[in-house]
Amino acid sequence: MCQNRILRYPEETAGFDPEEWLQPTSPNDGTSPPNRVITTSEVTIEIGSTSCDTNGLPRSFRQNSTVNASYYLVGWYGDDDPENPRNWSLTKKLALYAIICVYAFCVYLGSSIYTASTAGVMKEFGVNYVQATLGLAMYILGYGIGPLLWSPLSEIPAVGRTPPYVLTFAVFVGLCVAAATTKSFGGLCISRFLMGFFGSPALTTGAATFQDLFAPIKMPYLLALWGGSATLGPAIGPVVAGFSVPREGWRWSQWEMLWFAGPLLVCLFIFLPETNPENILMHRAQRLRRITGCTNIKSESEIKQSHMSPREIVYYALIKPWEINALDPSVLFTTIYISLVYATFYSFFESFPLVYPVIYGFNEGQTGLSFMSVIVGLAISIPAYCIYYYFWVEPRVLKDGWGEPEDRLKPAILGSYMIPVGVFIFAWTTRHNVHWMPGIVGVGINNAGQFFILQPVFMYLTMTYPQFAASLMAANDFARSALAAGAVLVSRPMFTHLGVPGGVSLLGGLNVICIGGVYIMYYLGPKLRARSRFAAT
Repeated sequence: MCQNRILRYPEETAGFDPEEWLQPTSPNDGTSPPNRVITTSEVTIEIGSTSCDTNGLPRSFRQNSTVNASYYLVGWYGDDDPENPRNWSLTKKLALYAIICVYAFCVYLGSSIYTASTAGVMKEFGVNYVQATLGLAMYILGYGIGPLLWSPLSEIPAVGRTPPYVLTFAVFVGLCVAAATTKSFGGLCISRFLMGFFGSPALTTGAATFQDLFAPIKMPYLLALWGGSATLGPAIGPVVAGFSVPREGWRWSQWEMLWFAGPLLVCLFIFLPETNPENILMHRAQRLRRITGCTNIKSESEIKQSHMSPREIVYYALIKPWEINALDPSVLFTTIYISLVYATFYSFFESFPLVYPVIYGFNEGQTGLSFMSVIVGLAISIPAYCIYYYFWVEPRVLKDGWGEPEDRLKPAILGSYMIPVGVFIFAWTTRHNVHWMPGIVGVGINNAGQFFILQPVFMYLTMTYPQFAASLMAANDFARSALAAGAVLVSRPMFTHLGVPGGVSLLGGLNVICIGGVYIMYYLGPKLRARSRFAAT
């Protein structure tokens, strides 16, 4: 609107000299990261100059025999470049971090907030209980499938991170209205699936955004709180809807999602800037080409992208992670174990209605309050993990480097015991002659163990397979969401036939078996990595 008269980038200001920040690059080293730039004092490029030869290179470069370059790499304007997201103020970075955490909380809230509506859906559409739970299962499946598309899409420099966030969430908000007003059960299931699908960028791209903003050594703290906000969402959902839905009807839960998601969409649209450094530098290169008239000024991402076909992008996003799962035992085990942990967590949404209303006489709102035990588990596990990392891990990293990836798995050993302990406590104490509190404590212990498993395992995968980390995380998300969706559908029949103690004990027994796998990864990890074709170390 102001035609560059008021809001200008540095390269658009009078007196800016591009020569100081252009790195002449040959075809052989074009993939080196632009983490530093060199000054070429022999060259002068004036703003608005079109002094380029037929190859699109500045003539001054082509005439200088000391420089042999086919293009000029654009990097940051020094270590304190204000456009570099890591140089933004701490206040701004923390504000963006808080927005992404609330975003993730909102999307996960949308899954379990539906549970209070199950009875109303059965009554209005004439479906049985298992069919009614499709509203929850389809939502979970949707946000498992979504990252397979949105995660690699956000890594494409021309797309960036902000458009997938904002545009997909705008669709999510519209689907909240569709779910609340639908006149058919099929329309409800489709709306819920698409809500999960279009809300999923919050669940996988968030970690990449934090990596844009903060140094790697601070990532465990950020992922801990972000993961906590994602776990908190499903725990709060039954509380939010448990008291209102019985009074206002099953559609009320979907209207509540709209009231939360609508203002959040406005917040994302106004306050969320682009953080992908490759996208920022790509736009900088485009501006410098326009200003100088020279077509061979490039960002590193443009050079990389020119060598990748759409087929390769699809292969690395959709095929490669499953190839790694099939050929690398460590990755396969983590996929199976995390999926089991996730399915165990979502099975509680089916067991609670069979325990607390039936055995203890809770109403729907009080049953929802039972999930507050998850908050207690998070209140214990998140500070404990951060304290462990701050006093034991971070000093060692600063002194000796990151060390072996298996060192990150120490909290997972503790977590692998806590999950079955918590599950068995819940299974064996939910009876008429035992107070309801021990079962609640068991769920809290299980949730704390879940946190101690997820955070270390994801750190391990990122350190061991950095080249494939994004696609592995998306594949893991799909696998655990698919199994969790299946658990929602089969848990009620399983608990009906085996009883809650028997069905929950079965899940606990499967988690006990996985303890051995955690020990194998910890003690034999170096040997497994040495045999892997995909591990970086």
